[in-house]
Amino acid sequence: MKKHLFAICFTVALAAFTLYAALDTFVISSVYNENATGMNMSLFSDLTNESESAETVRSEDEIDSGEKTDETYSDNETYTDENITIKLTEYERYGTKIYVADVTLSSASYLKTAFAKDTYGKNVTATTSSIATANGAILAVNGDYYGAQEKGYVIRNGIVYRSSARGSDVLCIFADGTVKVVSDRDNTAAELVNMGVWQAFTFGPALIEDSTVAVDENDEVGKAKASNPRTAIGLIDANHFVFVVSDGRTDESEGLSLYELATFMESLGVKAAYNLDGGGSSTMYFNGKVINNPTTNGKIKEREVSDIVYIGA
Repeated sequence: MKKHLFAICFTVALAAFTLYAALDTFVISSVYNENATGMNMSLFSDLTNESESAETVRSEDEIDSGEKTDETYSDNETYTDENITIKLTEYERYGTKIYVADVTLSSASYLKTAFAKDTYGKNVTATTSSIATANGAILAVNGDYYGAQEKGYVIRNGIVYRSSARGSDVLCIFADGTVKVVSDRDNTAAELVNMGVWQAFTFGPALIEDSTVAVDENDEVGKAKASNPRTAIGLIDANHFVFVVSDGRTDESEGLSLYELATFMESLGVKAAYNLDGGGSSTMYFNGKVINNPTTNGKIKEREVSDIVYIGA
């Protein structure tokens, strides 16, 4: 009888611990820093001379006429002002709808990040569109869902929020508008900021490095399926980015493997590209609406996430 009682108690305790661990990982919220909206603009103080690739953006009519204007132009597919130009294009590849936002900036300071509810914490979440709206974003995609991880650098808007490494690739966007994927074994988070890192994300893997596809057909994220909705960022030139989101898990869109995503981005002419959180998180927001078809539990619905990457004034 005592043996049976011990076995029952052990089983109940184990089940309770497993349930708590799952809730702690995915549900229970912990706030580390409320009103986490600061920006380390000192990273841009030394950038006194703009490069030719990061000059003030002008519309085609302005270029033709040789005149500069401060007017803002926006429609369902484009946005242009004196510092930002965005062109949205929809593709269909590998039986999947893919949405590409081609973005050129006068400065990387217009490529920003935001936390759900302006709070840095564990399992503090909101939809990509609601975070984007709250921050006046013109364009936004989901980030790396840092809140579901205990480790991995979190550098946002030039501020270090988490400095614990997890032995993985990190996407670094520098204040000069360039991009590099580094290992967190090589530099601390503070060192990266001192090197000029404006944004850093820990998810991965790197898709393209030095204009060459960096994954093969067998690479995947953890136990994810081979075909998934995806979110990625690529660099064409300094301050010239592409934001890529694909649909998936529907009859209309199968989804992409990492290799398919990488080869597609290679076709866009990117020099570097990095995979962000995908699956149900993959969402693109532009000009006040969600552009793609994010899926949650088999339905077309936005999933709540920890953070976004966005373009805004």
